[in-house]
Amino acid sequence: MTETVERLEPGVDMLAGLTQEEDARTVRLGDGPITFEEFLTMADPKTWIELVDGMLVEKPTVQYEHEKLEVWIVTVLNGYVKNLGLGEVLGSRSAVRINDFGARLPDIFFVRNEREASIQRMATMVAPDLVLEIVSPSDRRSHLIALEADYRSVGVREILFIDQQRKRIRLLRKRDEAYEATELTDGTWRSETVEGFAVEVAWLLNDPRPDELTTLNALVAAARS
Repeated sequence: MTETVERLEPGVDMLAGLTQEEDARTVRLGDGPITFEEFLTMADPKTWIELVDGMLVEKPTVQYEHEKLEVWIVTVLNGYVKNLGLGEVLGSRSAVRINDFGARLPDIFFVRNEREASIQRMATMVAPDLVLEIVSPSDRRSHLIALEADYRSVGVREILFIDQQRKRIRLLRKRDEAYEATELTDGTWRSETVEGFAVEVAWLLNDPRPDELTTLNALVAAARS
């Protein structure tokens, strides 16, 4: 994956001319670090932009396998959460505040009912309870480490990095002030933050997957029994 760095002249629109290149990442620099509040004023529905250490970073276009898995998870997880009235499931167009100079766009995240007030019009202002990230072939290890560090820094209770290429899931769960890291290659992932939600690891790593509605109905029925 290539990375392009551009420096912004004073007064220049920070999103103007932002390119969309497959397997590429464009970084925009200003004269000083961009704040979270400034970032919120730059929202553009046509682009995926994160704020990383005061810099605007474009998220690369995802591949077909990534999008298929994301749609499957969102369908099942959101349907489950809505049926049981547990909270809100949001996706990669929704920003999460990391700090004064940081904002991330998780692929999928969940916020419990009692914390929904933190979901504001432009961003979620506190750590989600659950974050799921789907690793793309273009993702550099350094980017994934920085992403994990950001989620840890705000205290996300449960984090999954789903790597379909390497057939493994990196699962992190908050334990007091530290995190317990586990690698899953088979078996069942049982969420600690979405009560009763459990899916086979193979479903997250391999295609084809079971029908979404059949899976959802089975999960809801099990939770209500």
